[in-house]
Amino acid sequence: MQNISVIGAGTMGNGIAHVFAQKGFTVSLIDTSSHQLEKALKTIALNLDRQIAKGALTEDDKKSTLHAITTYTEIPAGVSKADLIVEAATENTELKLSIFRQLDEHAPMGCILASNTSSISITKIASVTRRPAAVIGLHFMNPVPVMKLVEVINGYATDASVTRQVVTLAEKLGKTPCVVNDYPGFIANRILMPMINEAIYSLYEGVAGVNEIDTIMKLGMAHPMGPLQLADFIGLDVCLSILHVLHDGFGNPKYAPCPLLTNMVTAGYLGIKSGEGFYKYTHGSKDLVVSARFTESAAL
Repeated sequence: MQNISVIGAGTMGNGIAHVFAQKGFTVSLIDTSSHQLEKALKTIALNLDRQIAKGALTEDDKKSTLHAITTYTEIPAGVSKADLIVEAATENTELKLSIFRQLDEHAPMGCILASNTSSISITKIASVTRRPAAVIGLHFMNPVPVMKLVEVINGYATDASVTRQVVTLAEKLGKTPCVVNDYPGFIANRILMPMINEAIYSLYEGVAGVNEIDTIMKLGMAHPMGPLQLADFIGLDVCLSILHVLHDGFGNPKYAPCPLLTNMVTAGYLGIKSGEGFYKYTHGSKDLVVSARFTESAAL
């Protein structure tokens, strides 16, 4: 397995392309937007420069990594020689189903079709293809070049040999693969999102302020960042989408999104990507500033 195609050149897609190319794989990065592809290559180059500054890579490593990536704006050309395709498009069910229909039509027989989805059913995605045994979840964590975990999700029909190949591949990338089965939220988000949602409920109900909630979880539970900051980092729209998947999939009210989260997403306060969520983000500043909407601590 040498030729890797990545669908989507956003945050996750460019990170996935980066790690495969850095490990010597030939990568086709596909996005309908040529501007997004240019932006992705610049992001990869910048992240490689950071690795060079830390002494983890050389200039020659950077050149070979970038040389290994070819960009495409159309799926048929970008997947024609693929051994593995990793779909990393927006977390939208209909979009992913549309992409997998196209992949099924244009990808070579024997190619493994993987989705980087964080919550959408792999079984449902596989059902729109004629090769469900070759469809699997390959859920990388953000930022991809840094985070070690890869959640490998078996759909109902995923063949065991496909799982073994994907696990071996993840290990070659220097990642730690964990195999799970296909139920709403898998493991990572089935556990993480209710915690984030409960933190938002705690803020919504006036139990404590943004800084207090995050500090308690960082210092008391040894989390590297608090749940509200993490929600901003993930994207509040993504958190809301995953909670809807959990709520719809299990029919359990414990997964119902907090009304505050719903309101923030509706108003366009999505976290880092929009410049404001629970915290306010200023370009070039590393200071963590609580949004003015939440500056009065409930503890006062």
